[in-house]
Amino acid sequence: MSNANEPQPIPKQPLHPSIISKLDPEYVAFHEKYLQFVTPPHTLPWDPVKMRAPAPFSIGSKKPLDVGKIEEYELKMGQRMRAYTPPGEPPINGWPLLVYFHGGWALGGLDSEQSIITNLCVGERKQYSFDDGIWMYRKSRNAGWHPRIKFPAAVEDAVEALQWALTDGKALLNIDISKTATGGVSAGGNLATVLALKSAEASFDPPLPAPMALQLLIVPSLDQTATEAPGGRWESNKHAPMLSPARVNWFKGMYFRSEKEWLEWEASPLLAPEDLLRKAPKAWIAAGEMDILCNEAKAYAEKLNSLGVEAECVVYKGGTHISLILDGAFDFFFMRMRKVTKSGTQGVSDAVNALAKAFGEVVSS
Repeated sequence: MSNANEPQPIPKQPLHPSIISKLDPEYVAFHEKYLQFVTPPHTLPWDPVKMRAPAPFSIGSKKPLDVGKIEEYELKMGQRMRAYTPPGEPPINGWPLLVYFHGGWALGGLDSEQSIITNLCVGERKQYSFDDGIWMYRKSRNAGWHPRIKFPAAVEDAVEALQWALTDGKALLNIDISKTATGGVSAGGNLATVLALKSAEASFDPPLPAPMALQLLIVPSLDQTATEAPGGRWESNKHAPMLSPARVNWFKGMYFRSEKEWLEWEASPLLAPEDLLRKAPKAWIAAGEMDILCNEAKAYAEKLNSLGVEAECVVYKGGTHISLILDGAFDFFFMRMRKVTKSGTQGVSDAVNALAKAFGEVVSS
């Protein structure tokens, strides 16, 4: 029991009154208990150790599922990658490949988003009857992102990761390179989109033996020119929690050298040439209704569909930028796992389902 004389914590990220009624009530409860007192990272001095630490909302994620094996590899420029292989025997032609990028721009690392990654790897076998073999790539140049590492370094890392998977990784990881996909969360969704488009270019080397099966994009950042100004893509959700305009602009200031780079399609894939977008793999996109990036996700799906590319954008009602991360947590009072948000649990299942279908696996209802 707290002492009435003890100083009360001051909310650092209170929910804006105008959006509370629009948010998932389960998210509101979680935010008010765990997140509102956390100091926003963009208001703190840069600290590579603290910026690599687990995100405060990670307590809302399920325990990672067991996979067959986990291995780490290093590429030419010092990027570290982690490979997750499912349990059991691989398909005759090898495991399908998902090249996955964690979110965070300047935050996070190889241990981010473990619940999503392991669910994608083993495919929630209790619900889905398929072998979903996935190799997960997580970028980390020079053992951790640093403000000196600017755009387009991450894009170059992403390309090299896929190139490595198609060559050295094919034998090392027993990959079926005819079944590939790319995916990621937030900034990772940005890199996944860019890589999907680059893989469709005639100049990509080595060429894929078959087009990518899917872009699996979770709350992706797709348009660096977006603003909260009247008519801007962020205007309707400018008061959304956990990812404010100020925080996004802080990330962009760390990642880009100038505003001119925002216009390059490798930074803003929503602005990619239509001739290239027509060659894009089909897309499954998850968006939170109350996420600042929601309109970017919807606009990308609409553009792909208008150009004849199959794209589905699932908007989770009342969801935020981190809703799909909040797929469960351990309740110490009842000594069991519980849901944090239904949209988080459903979103992860939907992502697994979309990937399974893209790889041609049978999914049980």
